[in-house]
Amino acid sequence: MKNPGISNRLAAGGDAGPKLMLVVLSLIWGCTWPAMKIALGEIPPFGMRTITAGLGATTLYLLCLIQRRPLKVRNFKAWGHIAIASVLNIVGFTVLSSLAQLATTTSRVAILSYTMPIWAALLAWPVLGERPIGVKAVALFLCAAGLAVLVYPLTKTGLPLGVMLAIATGASWGAGTVYLKWARIEADPMAAAAWQLIVAFGVIFACMLIFEGGIELARAHADALFAVAFTGIVGNGVAYALWFTVVGRVPATTASLGVLSSPVIGIVSSVAILGEVPTGTDILGFTLIFAASACVLLPGTAGRV
Repeated sequence: MKNPGISNRLAAGGDAGPKLMLVVLSLIWGCTWPAMKIALGEIPPFGMRTITAGLGATTLYLLCLIQRRPLKVRNFKAWGHIAIASVLNIVGFTVLSSLAQLATTTSRVAILSYTMPIWAALLAWPVLGERPIGVKAVALFLCAAGLAVLVYPLTKTGLPLGVMLAIATGASWGAGTVYLKWARIEADPMAAAAWQLIVAFGVIFACMLIFEGGIELARAHADALFAVAFTGIVGNGVAYALWFTVVGRVPATTASLGVLSSPVIGIVSSVAILGEVPTGTDILGFTLIFAASACVLLPGTAGRV
């Protein structure tokens, strides 16, 4: 049962906290995309992701200790939910997005990974009863239109593997977002996020040993090592602390649509750092997606989403 007092405060503008966190999160994740590309240029994908997951888990765990968050998980059921959410939210996203970046441009991966709101909205309706109405429906339509503009030119010669992996990245993340809302894990949100990162680190570390045999840093230069550190500490540790806090405070579809500006920021930073130049079609698609994000983030939309 929802608390009427909380609902009224949100409708009156008390959702400024989650919205501010979504803005900061979008900036972090947007800048993380070119950083990942730089790291992947010199470090194999599973090795790179093992390091970033380890740094992220350590950062988030330390944040929990500093803030004196309760780290205890009450029962085995909650542990099961954490493990499944970790595979969907973190393992699926990190592994699939890294493989996708090896097969296509960072800008494409950044955008197509954010089909996440579509998957989240489709799943949230039957699973959580969150119908896409009002501003949320408009935002979802703009998101779908923007993604259609971006994907259609790529289908003329068959859908490339990198594109399929990028879309799978978004589907996994969307499913994980809805799963977290459905599971109602009995634990502090930030602590649950820390445990998810720790579980993800274990899974990715095992994959790294199987497919790569170990972490290879011999060819990595300072820029690649800095990119790995930024991705792990800020892009994983700090960002996931923000993300899972937001997911616990607003509807799944709202949270999903709220980070749609991340790929747009990713494109701008990729142009500035990597020299990737978007086409006219890309710019149109990015504009539509950014408009979808604005629908959720602008003041006064809380009561309508």
